[in-house]
Amino acid sequence: MAQLLTQADSGGAASPGRVVDHPSWPALKDAVERIRPWQSADGSIDFAAEGAPGRSDAEAAVRRIVEAVEELSPLLPHDAGYHRALAEDLRAWAGGGFGVPDFLDSLLAFQPAANRRDGLQHLVVFAMYTQNGNPDRNLEAVVVRMVWPRWLAELERTRYDNPLFCGITFEDFTAGYDTNSAVLFPETIAVREAPERFSWGGIFCDREAARFRRVTGAAVEVLGLSLPEDIAAMVHDQKRSEEAFVLWDMVHDRAHSHGDLPFDPFMIKQRQPFWMYGLEELRCDLTAFKEAVKLAEEGVPQARDVQYAVLFDRMFRFPVTGERVRNYDGLGGQLLFAYLHRHDVVRWTDNKLHIDWQRAPQVTNQLCADIEQLYRDGIDRPKLVHWLAGYELVSRYLAPHPGSTWAKGPDALDLTQPPRKLVDDVLPDEFPLSMFYEALAKKLKSVIASTKGIRVDRTERIAA
Repeated sequence: MAQLLTQADSGGAASPGRVVDHPSWPALKDAVERIRPWQSADGSIDFAAEGAPGRSDAEAAVRRIVEAVEELSPLLPHDAGYHRALAEDLRAWAGGGFGVPDFLDSLLAFQPAANRRDGLQHLVVFAMYTQNGNPDRNLEAVVVRMVWPRWLAELERTRYDNPLFCGITFEDFTAGYDTNSAVLFPETIAVREAPERFSWGGIFCDREAARFRRVTGAAVEVLGLSLPEDIAAMVHDQKRSEEAFVLWDMVHDRAHSHGDLPFDPFMIKQRQPFWMYGLEELRCDLTAFKEAVKLAEEGVPQARDVQYAVLFDRMFRFPVTGERVRNYDGLGGQLLFAYLHRHDVVRWTDNKLHIDWQRAPQVTNQLCADIEQLYRDGIDRPKLVHWLAGYELVSRYLAPHPGSTWAKGPDALDLTQPPRKLVDDVLPDEFPLSMFYEALAKKLKSVIASTKGIRVDRTERIAA
């Protein structure tokens, strides 16, 4: 999407020259890919391990990375300080014998949210894991472009303040992003200590849009769903889909800290049943949906697309993607579908899916209100009582596993244990797929698999 706008609309000219067209980029990628197989899960290199390189080989690869960064950095003057710190972190890693890497200094120097100019390129190199991708802290390199058109910047300034949010697109990447990962988050980076606060977070709207389009297109065909003409056009349009996702993501991201919430509702570093994570992610998505309904009434052209992106991605892709082990995003998709089905907004009749397009916004907002009420009431509840209330909301629409201890109620739980211990009684798949989704999962299995590492052709993104 960064390439879609005129210079006047983007607020200035993009960085001169594409990083990925420079001969130093493939040299940098090659050096990173040489190092990655030598690394352990924590990012260190064990030179005594079988098949390990000589230390001189690893040092030569790091030197080549540093040289390539220095050769590419003039294309990116806004990142000059970060690239200097990066070179020092890389040299320190090599000089220290390739132990657990520490990129704290370069992480603190990298500040993409401070200059959210549409089309601006960034060359990013860190030892990191890629969320929903590679769990190990391997060295990775990725070239991104900022997505920050004026219409989005104006909405952020006037309605949805989110100073840390960065919409981004891929230019190119190393193997850790040849996966299902669609985020660039600072908390994934190997550092000696976590900063007091993070100052940015990036989401790849091009990958999210591309896999949404592929899976939705296949699901519509499999389910015999008839789409309104304008929504069918959006599903086939990468530009429109990217615009929908960057707006959805910006509102979703800020929703984690807005509303009548218990302290730290996502509790990413705390232990809780996965349905609570599922409700939180769904709440943030439905908040974006609710805001999109308002924006559509005000004439914002991307807002209607956001509504259907949320509905289709949540109902068609999320429930049938990933393993059935604490799959909280899948659970949220199942809940949305079941809620709409229970309220006659979606019907599976004669082997075809029918959607009441007129009632869909109202009933979807009703589910959002139900979750918001759960949260508001949760402020006055003990943690375990709140978890049980969340379970009751989900199980009102989704059948728990017949062997579930939690489904039997508090009398079946050992309440002498602290709440975090009772999480052990949660089944890996506490709310199994319905028969509908079991069949849909088989139909879409190959399509879902094909979205791993999905790339967007630059010409497709530019196309009107």
